[in-house]
Amino acid sequence: MAKRWKRRPEGSTWGDWGDDDQLGRLNLLTPERVKRAVAEVREGLAFCLSLPLDLPGGNSVNPKRHPPKLQPVFEKDGGVYFNYVWDRHDHPGNMDVSCDEAVLLYSQYSTQWDSLAHVGALFDADGDGVPEPVYYNGYRPGEHVGGEPGDGRLGARKLGIENVANTCMQGRGVMVDLAKHFGDQRVAVNYRQLMEVFDKDGIAVEEGDILAIHAGWDDMILKMKGKPDAEKLHASCAVLDGYDPKMLQWITDSGIVAIVSDNMGVEDSRRTGDTEGGHSRLPLHRHCLFRLGVNLGELWYLAELAKALAKRKRYRFLLTAPPLRMPGAVGSPVTPVGTI
Repeated sequence: MAKRWKRRPEGSTWGDWGDDDQLGRLNLLTPERVKRAVAEVREGLAFCLSLPLDLPGGNSVNPKRHPPKLQPVFEKDGGVYFNYVWDRHDHPGNMDVSCDEAVLLYSQYSTQWDSLAHVGALFDADGDGVPEPVYYNGYRPGEHVGGEPGDGRLGARKLGIENVANTCMQGRGVMVDLAKHFGDQRVAVNYRQLMEVFDKDGIAVEEGDILAIHAGWDDMILKMKGKPDAEKLHASCAVLDGYDPKMLQWITDSGIVAIVSDNMGVEDSRRTGDTEGGHSRLPLHRHCLFRLGVNLGELWYLAELAKALAKRKRYRFLLTAPPLRMPGAVGSPVTPVGTI
C-alpha cells in the first residue's frame, strides 16, 4: 500500500508498479514490446508527426497558450546574438559568423505530450470522507507538483515529463483514421462507433500499443496558415466521447499505454457533464492521466502517415516520440517519428 494514499480510485493502476511509480502504463513498454514495434518497419520510410511548432498560430484556439517567440541572447558585456552576428569580440582578425537565440516556448502550444502531472482530481485518497486534490498514484499538489498560490514554487517534482523522456517513448502505434469515416463532421465517437471503425478497417489493439487517432484537424490547421478559425476548428472533426462509460472501460481493458491525436484534447474540451468520479470537463483526461497513468498526445500531424498506411492496407507502425527531457515540466513539445 502506497504511503500517500489509503484508498485508490476504483479501476485505477495506482500502486500496480510500486508505491513510488511515476510511469503508469508506460511500464508495459517492455523490451519485447519494443521489438514487436520495430518489426513493423518493412520499408524504412519515416514520417514526421509534428506540426510546425508555431501552429496553430495566435492564441484563439487556446487563449492561455501562445506561439513560440524567438528572443536575443544577451552577454554580460552587452553583446547580443540574434539571427547572425559578425563576431569579432577581442579578435580583430576573426572572420567567424555565428547564430544564437533564446526561445520562449509554451510547452503545450502545438504538438505535445501531457505528463501524468497535467491533470489530477478531487478524490478521497486519505479515506477520511473528504476528497482532496491528488494526481496519479497519490502524488499531491504543493508537496509534489507546483506549490501553494503565491509561493513561487513551480514545476513537478514528481510525475514530470522527464520520466516519459527517460523511457525513450518508443512502441507500436495503431492508426485509427476517424477522418476517413466521419469526414469533417464534429462527432463524439462512443465505444460502439469506435468498434465499428475497428471492424470495418480490420484493426486490432493489444496491450502495450499506442493508439493514434487521425481526425482531420491537422490538415485543417495547416490550411489555415497560422490564422486559425477557432470556432470552425472546435466545431469540426471527430473526438473520443469521454462521457461514454464503455469507452473509458475499453481504454482500461485494452492495455494501451498512450493515446495521441491530431486535435486539441483527444476529447471535446468544450463540453462538461457528469461522469465516473464526478462532474468533469475532461473525463477522458481524468481517466487516462489520473486513474490509469496513460499519457496523452495532442495536435500531432498524422495525415501523411495515415494515408501511407491506408495505401499499404496497414495500420501499425513504429512510433518513436520522446518528449524534451525537461525536469519538472508537466508537458512538452515533441517531434514524433512514425516508421513503416
